[in-house]
Formats: sequence, structure tokens, C-alpha cells
Amino acid sequence: MKKVHQKHAGKSSLELARLAGRAALDKKAENLVILDVRGISSFTDFFVLMTGRSTRHVQGLAEAVEDALREKRLSPAATEGLRDGLWVLLDYNDVVVHIFYGETREFYNLEGLWHDAPRVPAEAVAGEGQASEGKP
Repeated sequence: MKKVHQKHAGKSSLELARLAGRAALDKKAENLVILDVRGISSFTDFFVLMTGRSTRHVQGLAEAVEDALREKRLSPAATEGLRDGLWVLLDYNDVVVHIFYGETREFYNLEGLWHDAPRVPAEAVAGEGQASEGKP
């Protein structure tokens, strides 16, 4: 993991996924879902999925998530799709954020592909510390 501000150095991947989710919800992300893929994925712990209402909204959501995590001294290892705004992927290693526009999310159906992954409850995204690391 990249160097994190000392105050946030102890944050778990679940807490970082929640932080990304809260930043997106603050910018009116739709249909936010966090999938816990620990144990079924070798490359990440959580997927944060959301939908934007337009390509510009998708880009704005990506910027909001990046800004929120940059404040914690985290930057994505990779960013894809920001220019087009149809599917933006922000890879933070332990947390991968997918921001979709409209039918693109339905077409790729990541929730269906990862149907075995437990979902983090929406109320756990809205407030900090409401779910433990072991229990989404």
C-alpha cells in the first residue's frame, strides 16, 4: 500500500472502500454497491461499484473519489476510462472502484460475475465504523 497519512495508516481496505463510497454518494452516485471479494479474488479485497447519470457525472464521481483518497495520501495505481466517461476504473490495489454510465454497467454485469461476493450493507457505507473488518 502507498504511504498514507499517519492518521489513516491503520485504515483497513474495508474502511477505504467505505471512504470511496461516501465520497461518491456525496456527489449523487446511483446504485452504490461494495462487494467483498476477499477469499475469491487474488488481486483485490473490495470492488466499489456505482452508476453515474451522464458521462460528465461519471467523470465527476471519479474525481470526487480520487480527491477523497488523495486527502489520505492515496493515489490510484492505475486509472482507466476517465476520458470517455463510460466506465472509469480506479485501482487502489486493495480497493478497485468501478464507475459506470447507464447500460455499460448492465452489459458488463460485474455483480453477476462476482455473485458469490458478499455485499457491504449500504448503512455501513453511510457511517464510519458501523461494520467490522471481518463482517461486512
